[in-house]
Amino acid sequence: MHDRGGGNSVPAVASRLRFADLLGGLSIVADLGFGLPPQEAMRTCLVSTALARRMGLDDDDVRDAFYVPLLMHVGCISMAHETAAALGDDLAVNRAVTLTDLGDPDDFGRTLIPELTRGMTAAERSRVTEYVLAYGIELGRRYDTASCEVARATARRIGLPESTQRALHEVTEFWRGGSAPQGLGGDQIAVAARVARVAADAVFFDDVGGAERAAAAVKRRAGGVLDPEIVDTFLADVDHLLAEAGGGTGDPRDRILEVEPEPVRECNAGDLARVAAAFGDLADLKSPYFHGHAATVARLAVAAGEQVGLGPASLHRLEVAALLHDVGRVGISNALWEKEGPLTRAEWEQVRMHAYHSERVLATAEALEPMAVIAGMHHERLDGSGYHRCSTTKDIGVEARLLAAADTFAALSQPRSYRAAFTPTDAAEVLSAEARAGRLDRDAVTAVLAEAAERRGRRPVDLRPAGLTDREIQVLGLMAQGCSNAVIGERLFVSRRTAEHHVQNVYTKIGVSSRAAATLFAVQHDLLPK
Repeated sequence: MHDRGGGNSVPAVASRLRFADLLGGLSIVADLGFGLPPQEAMRTCLVSTALARRMGLDDDDVRDAFYVPLLMHVGCISMAHETAAALGDDLAVNRAVTLTDLGDPDDFGRTLIPELTRGMTAAERSRVTEYVLAYGIELGRRYDTASCEVARATARRIGLPESTQRALHEVTEFWRGGSAPQGLGGDQIAVAARVARVAADAVFFDDVGGAERAAAAVKRRAGGVLDPEIVDTFLADVDHLLAEAGGGTGDPRDRILEVEPEPVRECNAGDLARVAAAFGDLADLKSPYFHGHAATVARLAVAAGEQVGLGPASLHRLEVAALLHDVGRVGISNALWEKEGPLTRAEWEQVRMHAYHSERVLATAEALEPMAVIAGMHHERLDGSGYHRCSTTKDIGVEARLLAAADTFAALSQPRSYRAAFTPTDAAEVLSAEARAGRLDRDAVTAVLAEAAERRGRRPVDLRPAGLTDREIQVLGLMAQGCSNAVIGERLFVSRRTAEHHVQNVYTKIGVSSRAAATLFAVQHDLLPK
């Protein structure tokens, strides 16, 4: 299953599903990854759609204004590692940036730096302030470029139209021009991107301080970041438009199905794995330590499920649950995921919550609800020592047992901030010891280890996608591990200039300009180093 969609795991009878329900539920991944309240993307979608209709936009633009808010923050997950390394808690940084009028340089001093340094020691405040003044603009440009490219790639993977892809790629452009990723301005920017940007700022500041704060914020940003005509349309009926997001008209999850533009977009159960693969890969962009984890777990779990005799429906549930089992970790700061020393008890409790978050994200979409508990149980153990339920043998079904074994083996095979990757032999021994101790299911462990041994001898189906050379595939793998150009040169025994040349060739061939988007390409084509 090179593309990890469909295959033998698809049920024989596929029911029709509302795509908006599926995407609405998964949009909570973007909320968590950006540090926003759950359903913020759905609420922004409601305001954006109402605003587009108020402006009299054509059907295609209204459709794009509906979908763009649901995906506009998904790519932000891809810069969590760099953001945390430079400035600390990546989720706190996202909030500080959103509070700041990026079109007004003076607001960096008034808002951005005070928000970023809140609660820091004097030494840390000084370091962060110096970094923002020296490198903040460049970091912001790299952030916007990566997030927009990843959002566009995700829209492409899940089958949204080219116009939606374009709008997602342009959603961070400033009305006055000069911003990333392309430096567009004014009417060069897709109208759906401009509408969604106004709606997103309005909903965020409505959360912060109500309708009056929202109106003041978008008015202040008009002509700089935001399209002034769209802002005027919003301000002319601010209370009614924000009521769309406020819950007074119904639960946002139900409301997006009511306001979805016609014709209503549907998908079948066989499309779930394709969409789940896209969001699982997104979650893994959270840190270089996680790249490709969901894809590996899904392959191991499904193949193991076939070995133990699961039927098509069970295999389908297992595949989707495996692809999405770790989406909840995007809501935990990289300051914890990448901490080199031991976690405190309070930090460990935060990390343990990621399984719960994954379960609740899946439970929000009707199409994914059958997989929610399976995904949420990937850290449960048969003796009750796991989390988050502390379930025991009788409560853990076969799909969850297979997922736990596959997840454990895949995690051991990857490095973490506090340890190196286990060799295949050592990982297998740890897994077998867990089975002997009664924590993991013996049959599940046996099947996972058999598949892992067989998989090590396989090569990718497409050996040279996009015409990449063997050397460029090596470079792409190192880029995905977070290596700088200098480190790539050292690893390959070439000069930094040669490494830079290879990196640029990779970008050109796969049509991206950020390491995050290149990493996504590597994961999708199974090109990460084994």
